[in-house]
Amino acid sequence: MANNLHAIKARFGIIGASRLLDSAIETAIRVAPTDLTVCIFGESGVGKEAFSKIIHGLSTRKHNDFIAVNCGAIPEGTINSELFGHEKGSFTGASADRKGYFETVNGGTIFLDEIAEMPLDTQALLLRVLESGEFIRVGASKVQKTDVRVVAATNVDLQERVQKGKFREDLYYGLNTVPIKVPSLQERREDITLLFRKFAHDFAEKYRMQAVKLDERAELALENYRWPGNIRELKNVAEQLSVLSEDRLITAQHLQQTMPQLFNRHLPVPTGRSASGGGDYQERELLYKFLFDMKKDLNDLKNMFYELVQRNNLHMPDIGNLRTMPPGLPVSGFQQSDLDVSTDTYPSSDYYQPRQTENSSRPIILDQQPRNNTYNQSEEEYAPLAMEEIEKEAIKRALSKYKGRRKEAAEELKISERTLYRKIKEYDL
Repeated sequence: MANNLHAIKARFGIIGASRLLDSAIETAIRVAPTDLTVCIFGESGVGKEAFSKIIHGLSTRKHNDFIAVNCGAIPEGTINSELFGHEKGSFTGASADRKGYFETVNGGTIFLDEIAEMPLDTQALLLRVLESGEFIRVGASKVQKTDVRVVAATNVDLQERVQKGKFREDLYYGLNTVPIKVPSLQERREDITLLFRKFAHDFAEKYRMQAVKLDERAELALENYRWPGNIRELKNVAEQLSVLSEDRLITAQHLQQTMPQLFNRHLPVPTGRSASGGGDYQERELLYKFLFDMKKDLNDLKNMFYELVQRNNLHMPDIGNLRTMPPGLPVSGFQQSDLDVSTDTYPSSDYYQPRQTENSSRPIILDQQPRNNTYNQSEEEYAPLAMEEIEKEAIKRALSKYKGRRKEAAEELKISERTLYRKIKEYDL
């Protein structure tokens, strides 16, 4: 099934490795050989039409016609004529007989997008087609038959529309024989970078230029964005960056300058503050920068620790085995007695220190200064902080770095000096 799934993705141009996406594709593959009616659910821009093409392309109708109809784009007064056809003179402007989609696509598949926008009278006509395959042209009296498979799609909750009386309950159950839920980008964040690279490569070929790339922070910014427009919005962002960016390596700072909307909704707003306030955007940027700095500090701490181990010829314990290793067994070159460990779990100290023996060939140099005497940033414990505490800590660091000069600290934090002054008063710094 995995190889088949990979081939289907390549055939229909679907990019992604999300388990939710794979599950939706597997459902489409299983239902395709049947004539069951399918309803595809998902937010706007997730690629619901691609799933309808999978269902048609893998069905016995694949050599017949396929047509996609956007029900929300057809005026209410003409949708019946578009779908079922009309007779000459049936209404003003009907100068000749016209076949509808259900008649012209006989034997094929019709994809009805935005099915929730279909008028109630049209819903009754569609229900008759689903149940008996019969329809009547507008202005005619002769019943006609059609053999069309219906695949519907919507980005709204149909059950809620049924409760409000805006969608027929019997049609809902008629369409919802096999539901397929297409995940949004927010539910498959691991695919965002893959999709961006694909779009960047496509636009590089289209415009005959070098493809743009994202650095680590820019990728993180895209992955933390809400993407209300999903794949359609991501594709537009990739095209805009490909065309307008002078640098081929896109950084988070470049994204912030050219597309500030990417930073508007990926972090929560502090509790008790207005979401529409002008200062909230700057505060979110301050928090975003602080989190990046925290990640860098953690990486520096790991590098420092590994360098300390290498320089002093220490042995790294196998932590995975240490959790379950019975007492008395050697750990990474040491006997249990060589470790300052009272149980087979982690020691209370930060590092494993082999005991000094008379036969030690090389001294082990570690900082023996008491922990409480001086502030060591590498030993700082990163416990979960409230949003206000993160803001306060970031401001304190910036003020300390520039020795209280508010203008330079504000530039470092990428907020206005007025906002910084307000924060200083608020946190009593």
